[in-house]
Amino acid sequence: MSLDVPLAFAAFAIGIVVGLTGMGGGALMTPVLVLFFGIQPLTAVSSDLVASAIMKPVGSLVHLRRGTVHLGLVKWLCLGSVPAAFTGVIIARSLGGGEKVQEIIRIALAIALLLAAAGLMVRAYIRLVEHARERDGRAEPLPQGRPRVEVRPIPVLLVGVLGGIVVGMTSVGSGSLIIIALMALYPRLKASELVGTDLVQAVPLVTSAALGHVMFGDFQLGLTASLLVGCLPGVWVGAHLSARAPGGIVRRALGFVLLASALKLLDVSTRNTGLILLAIAILAPLLWMVVRRRHGFPAIAWGRTAHD
Repeated sequence: MSLDVPLAFAAFAIGIVVGLTGMGGGALMTPVLVLFFGIQPLTAVSSDLVASAIMKPVGSLVHLRRGTVHLGLVKWLCLGSVPAAFTGVIIARSLGGGEKVQEIIRIALAIALLLAAAGLMVRAYIRLVEHARERDGRAEPLPQGRPRVEVRPIPVLLVGVLGGIVVGMTSVGSGSLIIIALMALYPRLKASELVGTDLVQAVPLVTSAALGHVMFGDFQLGLTASLLVGCLPGVWVGAHLSARAPGGIVRRALGFVLLASALKLLDVSTRNTGLILLAIAILAPLLWMVVRRRHGFPAIAWGRTAHD
């Protein structure tokens, strides 16, 4: 088993992004493996999930010690996501073999990336609205200490099931799609509580999906080892940079990369991909300035960190 040095460096860079934002692990790693290293989609998903299963518990323990985890939400999410993630792997394998299943996984991955990119925009808008309500004194007081919210089992269970299937098939969603759903269902949770709850529920979710891929997917030990060699120190560096980095810029860049990856996975030509990204790069900042002004904020935010 030899170390793939270029792959380890790529994993290090992605690990920094994950440490900065708490998002982007599977959403960046899997398309990088497919698009830049020529790895088959199912193999990329399998190896990325096993690497994530090893990395996730580290951050989870930190949040458990700080008390920023709603264990009631974790319980209902896991009841839906753990069996659904394993089922997602079986669904992927039952779709066929060889090039057929690789093509289906590639398209499913592209759709998941588009959803993740859209989720980043929704997340930013929800936070902007929350800041506006707090500024105007219209927001309900946030709970102090441990989060106290009334758990709605059925919606949370459904979020877990849908998230589990997506993660099992594509490796995308445990740190992006599910946290967006939690923000919509429980707007009174603090940002740290959302991240902590999402991170803890992701441990059994990703472990279930990883186990399924080890058994039925296309797991490769050497590939996973190279990912871990890069990702683990990258996450550590990113976490230490997060207090000083402009988080808004990092998340916008992440959304841009997710969209570009999705377009290439859908076989959009390089020319058309470039035109789409150029149009978004010009129009999106202008639209966001208008949205900020409509909520009473200056068009351009200054001095925000990665957690704002």
